[in-house]
Amino acid sequence: MSNLPPSLYLVACACPPVLHIHNMITASRERGWDVSLVLTPSAALWLEADVDRLAALTTHPVRSTYKLPHDPDVLPPADAMVVAPATFNTLNKWAAGISDTLALGLVTEAIGKRMPLVALPFLNTWQADHPAFEHNVRFLGAAGVRTRPTRRERLHTAWPERESRGPIPLAPRT
Repeated sequence: MSNLPPSLYLVACACPPVLHIHNMITASRERGWDVSLVLTPSAALWLEADVDRLAALTTHPVRSTYKLPHDPDVLPPADAMVVAPATFNTLNKWAAGISDTLALGLVTEAIGKRMPLVALPFLNTWQADHPAFEHNVRFLGAAGVRTRPTRRERLHTAWPERESRGPIPLAPRT
């Protein structure tokens, strides 16, 4: 048995809470996770000035693009993944099995690996009212993805109240 902490991939999308992703990294590390940060391409642009600081915080390179075939894997294998903040676009593409970015490729594969998965959506009420959203959240749920919060009314308010508590609804394996 390994003495290494369990590995969590934190997959983050471009929307306002991503500007506070360091809080989630810190909270996850305090809970015993070895955190690797994977960003969507848009989130990578939002956090471009902070990438070195975030890499130092996680102790791993921050990834946002696929590696080339001859490049080594620089992240430890994941034991669990949290997609947070999860945008309308990412949730719908994920449910459709689209893996046109590293972030989506990892989370679509994670379903097939039966890996523990959590999504913390951040979207507006109008997006939450789109019929694809509710359908795809249910579809992902049937595939094993836990979505928090689950009530549409709380989607746009969930992040501020959760940031201070460290929004990781998973516990590391012991």
